[in-house]
Amino acid sequence: MSLPFIDRTDAGLQLATRLERLRGRADVLVLGLPRGGIPVAAVIARSIGAPLDSLAVRKLGVPGHEELAMGAVASGGVRVLNHDVIRALRIPDAAVEAVTRREMAELQRRESAYRDHRPVAELSGKTVVLVDDGIATGSTMLAALRGARARGARSVIVAAPVMSAEAQAAMTRSADGCETVATPEPFGGVGAWYMDFTQTSDREVRDLLNQQGGDIEAGAGHGPKR
Repeated sequence: MSLPFIDRTDAGLQLATRLERLRGRADVLVLGLPRGGIPVAAVIARSIGAPLDSLAVRKLGVPGHEELAMGAVASGGVRVLNHDVIRALRIPDAAVEAVTRREMAELQRRESAYRDHRPVAELSGKTVVLVDDGIATGSTMLAALRGARARGARSVIVAAPVMSAEAQAAMTRSADGCETVATPEPFGGVGAWYMDFTQTSDREVRDLLNQQGGDIEAGAGHGPKR
C-alpha cells in the first residue's frame, strides 16, 4: 500500500489487486461513478477482464453548504437521504425537493452525455462492482448501490481506493462485498490521499467509456488488454 496515491490510475492498480478473484468471470460488470470513479474503474475493468460502464449518481448538497451531503440520487430515480443532517440543520422539505429536482436534471444530462448513444447496461443476474475514487460519508455510494439492486444486480461489490472507517462499516453492512486499499484516520477528504486529484472532465469520462464499454448488452467478459 502506498499513500498518498500518485493519481487515479495508481489507485486503480492498487485496488485491482483486491479484486483478482473476479478475473475472467463472464457475469462481472464494473460500473464507475462519474466523474472521478471512471478512471479508477477503467483500470480495474482492464485488470480483471470485465466490461466497463457507468452508473450516474449526484450528491444532494445542503443549500448554502453544497460540499456537505444531505443525500444523493442515482439513475432510475433512486434517492437516499441523510435524515440526521436534514434534522440537525432543520432543512425544510421544500428545499430538499428543490435540490433533488435540480440534481436529477443534471444527472440525466450527464448520463446522456456520457452514454453517447451506447445502450444501458443490463444488470440483471450480474455481479456488479461499483467503483469510486474514494468514499467519505457513503451517501452517494449507497444511492448507487440501491440503484444497481433496483436494476436487478444479483450481487454488488463496493470498491474504492480509500474510504473513511465510517463509510467502510456502512458499505460492509449494505453491500455483498467491500474492497479498499486504505481507511486512514483522521480521514479529512478524498483528495487529501492523492498527489494528483485533478478533476476528471466529461470528455475523459466519455472517451474511457467508449474505449472500454465492451459488449455491455450481452454482459460478456473480455480478456485483459495487452
